[in-house]
Amino acid sequence: MRNRRGRHNVADAIFADEIGLEYGIYDPFRLRSAYQPIFRPCGGQLVPVAVEALIEPHIAGKATPATEFFAGIEPADRLFVENMCRTLHLHNFRNVGAEGFDLFFNYDPRVNDDPRRALAEIRFMAYHLEEYDLHPHMLVCEITEKGAPDAGVLRALVHELRRHGIRIAVDDFGAGHSTDERLRLVEPDIVKIDGHWFAQLCGNAAAGRLFGSLVALLHGQGAKVLVEGIEEPTQLRLALDSGADLLQGFLMARPALAGTIFRDDALEIAAILAEGDNVVPLRRKRQFR
Repeated sequence: MRNRRGRHNVADAIFADEIGLEYGIYDPFRLRSAYQPIFRPCGGQLVPVAVEALIEPHIAGKATPATEFFAGIEPADRLFVENMCRTLHLHNFRNVGAEGFDLFFNYDPRVNDDPRRALAEIRFMAYHLEEYDLHPHMLVCEITEKGAPDAGVLRALVHELRRHGIRIAVDDFGAGHSTDERLRLVEPDIVKIDGHWFAQLCGNAAAGRLFGSLVALLHGQGAKVLVEGIEEPTQLRLALDSGADLLQGFLMARPALAGTIFRDDALEIAAILAEGDNVVPLRRKRQFR
């Protein structure tokens, strides 16, 4: 029977399979961690330097779109599910099998309307990182801007993360929620360019030319720029020509479930730009969040 006040003990909902990979249970769903590589341009190559942690929900062994899963979570359970997903990602990261990678994870401030509890959760996570073979400098917290809390709460959350040595990324920049005021408030280490917004820029020559100016502006504010959702060679070319620091998307690599063989070899930029066969249409539904 569902607890109307929301669930609290994440540990009771996390289990390990026969090889030690952890998964979460939420009603009919089995939640598994997946990790998508993030690349840094280096000469003529794209070198994997980090991964973003994502959730793949399953029902009866079949993957289901993450957007549908998260849309169906009861409000009272949203904080519980958010904490469970983050815990799974931290625990399973050791199974990626690549050394020296940073770990990007999502943090949605909307799920917790109690600032004191939100700060306590950050402290709890930071104090237990050694148990997961993690160090704070490896972590990048992607703060979702949609419906973010007021400036005072957001400032306190950012301060607490930085106090523990965790870097900050502003997610979905360009999607209509990130503003200059928010950037000044958060002072992010990394700005993630929204993939759908970037795809629209790539379809407009004039807007595409202006993207380089935006990247330069963000660099001037001390932030690195990560372009996500790259699915076509033209998008990769614009991101590279504009001076983006980090790149992510199906064109280079798809998310891989924890425990699968993770390829950490560099990719040749010329080969990717020359191939169009492995482009994923923008209309394709993604299974991860």
